[in-house]
Amino acid sequence: MVILLCSTFSLTTGKAAMTKKQLVTKDNDLIGASYSLGVAEQRLIFLAIIEAREQNKLIDVGKPLRIYAKSYEQQFSVEKHTSYEAMKRAVEGLYEAGFSYIKIDKASGKPITYKSRWVDKIGYADELGCVELTFASDVIPLITRLDSCYTEYELQQVSSLQSEYAIRLYELIIQWRAVGKVPKLELQELRNKLGVNPDQYKEMHNFKARVLDLALKQINDHTDITATYEQHKTGRKVTGFTFTFKQKPSAKAVAKGANPARDTDTPDMFNDMTDSQIATFSSKLARLPELGNDAPIGGSTDDYATLIATHLADPVKQKKYHKHLDKLGYKPKKSKA
Repeated sequence: MVILLCSTFSLTTGKAAMTKKQLVTKDNDLIGASYSLGVAEQRLIFLAIIEAREQNKLIDVGKPLRIYAKSYEQQFSVEKHTSYEAMKRAVEGLYEAGFSYIKIDKASGKPITYKSRWVDKIGYADELGCVELTFASDVIPLITRLDSCYTEYELQQVSSLQSEYAIRLYELIIQWRAVGKVPKLELQELRNKLGVNPDQYKEMHNFKARVLDLALKQINDHTDITATYEQHKTGRKVTGFTFTFKQKPSAKAVAKGANPARDTDTPDMFNDMTDSQIATFSSKLARLPELGNDAPIGGSTDDYATLIATHLADPVKQKKYHKHLDKLGYKPKKSKA
């Protein structure tokens, strides 16, 4: 299966097309993994994840994904003459790169650390202006076939970020969107997750200036959240950080003077659904044709309903179902003025 990554470009007319929101979805084990990738390498992974999702196809083991420079150019506002060369260098970088992640062993309940490469094979065609990559078998279940414990965000939120640390920090932060605060990360753990090499920015003032402060400025300037950090010390030595953040008000909310916490495109948050309501409406939602594309491959309707039930209990993931809940007759409890 070869997938052409041209989601923002019409293959029939050759003109830019209006598209739905492009969502990056990753397993939380991958969000919390330790790796060092440049901006271009991370962008290639984003495009592959989105295209596989939009075409409602799994990335089969051993099958390549083909990514055209035109898609990269349009999505990330890169100059036409540099987009292909950036992709070519990036796919070479992915071939050399690896990552480590932790999973809990189901039998023992103990954590196991795994190491994997990102790709098994790469290719590039100068005359076609495209690159190909074949994801390693360990990567595929971390970016597709997701049914729980994953993080999802709009690609546009990271499209303007120019620092690899900013991209990684945004992902680490947004994983905790429901609570607005990231639990304390020990210094070495944070460095590993951000991909800071052991010989880089050893002095704390350099680490904060070149990594954290730079990343947070880009996040605060270009994404949908505003974040700050607090450093924790053992004696006089900084040993860890916590991050707090809040959602920025949408442009529509500001224009209308609306409550910034409310998305004007959807009904109010349904955070207070009872267990009985979740059970009832998850079953109904699982049977809606318009949600059929999100159903787990090979799973039953009851399996899909169980997955939706976990989403309805999550104040962030629940949001995607608001208009469907309204269609099915769910009436949220009105808040007191």
